[in-house]
Amino acid sequence: MSQTDAQSQPMQTPTGSQVARSAALMIGVLAFAKLFSLSEKWIGLDRFGIGPDWDAFAAANKLPEQLFTLIAGGALAFAFIPVFSAFLTAGDKEKAWKLASNVLNTIFLAAVVVAGTAFIFAPQLIGTLISPGFSPEQIEKSAALMRILLFSTVVFSVSGLISGILYTHQHFLLPALAPIMYDVGNLIGVVLLYRWFGIYGAAIGAVIGSCLHLLIQVPGLIRFRFRWRPILDWRDPSLREVIRLMIPRSLALVLANLNLLMAYNIASRLGEGSTAALDRGWTLMQLPETLIGTAMGIVIFPTLAALNASGDLKGKRAAMSGALRFIILASIPAATAMVLAGRPLVGVLEGGQFDSEGASRVFSVLQFWALGIVTHSCLEIVARSFFADKDMITPLIVGVVEAIVYVVLALLLVPPLGVGGLALANSLAVGVELLILTAILRRRWNGINESALLVTIGKTLVATVLMGIVMVLVTPLVESFVPFDNQRLVLLLHGGLLVAIGGVTYLLATLILRVEEVYQLPALILKRRAAAPAATGD
Repeated sequence: MSQTDAQSQPMQTPTGSQVARSAALMIGVLAFAKLFSLSEKWIGLDRFGIGPDWDAFAAANKLPEQLFTLIAGGALAFAFIPVFSAFLTAGDKEKAWKLASNVLNTIFLAAVVVAGTAFIFAPQLIGTLISPGFSPEQIEKSAALMRILLFSTVVFSVSGLISGILYTHQHFLLPALAPIMYDVGNLIGVVLLYRWFGIYGAAIGAVIGSCLHLLIQVPGLIRFRFRWRPILDWRDPSLREVIRLMIPRSLALVLANLNLLMAYNIASRLGEGSTAALDRGWTLMQLPETLIGTAMGIVIFPTLAALNASGDLKGKRAAMSGALRFIILASIPAATAMVLAGRPLVGVLEGGQFDSEGASRVFSVLQFWALGIVTHSCLEIVARSFFADKDMITPLIVGVVEAIVYVVLALLLVPPLGVGGLALANSLAVGVELLILTAILRRRWNGINESALLVTIGKTLVATVLMGIVMVLVTPLVESFVPFDNQRLVLLLHGGLLVAIGGVTYLLATLILRVEEVYQLPALILKRRAAAPAATGD
């Protein structure tokens, strides 16, 4: 076969075992990434605690973080992958690479314009939108930090699209390694640059990390023979389709991010350390959520897009249902374990400016974020099912409902629960969004294998209850052997024992209950590749 013929071959849809192996790879690499990130967070806590410096950094980072999500992250990836995947599925790589170049150039230009505007008006954005409760000195510091962090937004506009290109080719290793390189930059900031620049060193480190995030993925582009073109053709129908899909998704993300901005706005009025506690709790909740929801969502989305391009409704139902059942099996016990064993694990981060009182405050917020492990993780799959169908409008409309629910719940829950009420309101509102979208998807796809889903939910709840009972019963025994104190190794052993005992109990319970997915998963991961060549990937 000639090279030209090879370039025109349609890309095959991955099999279930390939998806399972890709998911296992993503989880493994992301687990290492999160452990590495945790060390970076621990050093950051040691340096800055949850005091005014980190209040300023957390507030400053919100807008650059959200601009990345809107311009080069979620919105672009969800709009780009289905269109790009359609060309690859049809075997038309020439149009695929032209689209990639056109989108890359357009999004980079947009990032420069938006980041530049935010750079100019940073003090006004901090003082009126993000943290109006800050003092003038805090507003000035946050604005300066934001201006540094905005440079990373421009870099991420390129690396975010590169991740989408590699995901569509079923290559997940380099995009999974990219966050590790980002944390390397953050580590440089809090370990080295901190000595000369204080909290500003953390912001400079984030910019360095964004550059490393980009560079680690470049070999993947070389492998798949990406041909960049200096074009800016805004009349290209495929580019317009990406933009058409991106606009409603961007609006939906604006709504979701407004919820977080509102949370930080309210937290800034609840006393010193409240914004940092909310931010640290959110970050720690995302450790399991990333391993469970994000990992599976990243892997399954290109598959759903390819199945949609080939018109395989039955395949979409099977892929979506299987991914959702995995998330249910993993997220419900993870949320329970976080509530029952989270305090000693948060205590591992104690030291320097982050004392026992700060750890207790973060854990009090983290408990209310725990439900979000389930709701946010499941939403990763359900929402992507709509995006694979090139439907961005329905999630946008449901997102409006979620935003209203969040506002109502926040107003109700903050007075009795304080900062924790903001976390619980978010978790519950996302749960409402999840239920509505699932009901719509079930009707649209003529079912989502709901019988299997309900069986998995029921057995998971039973196994989780058993796990929780055992963890509660053994806690006094663990404390008698491993006293709860402020030594990191002891706290790690304390929390690790509780999690290990709970995990073994849960696994045994699922085996006794004959949870089908627990028996199937090892076989899918270990199954040898089929003889026929599949989509190029890891």
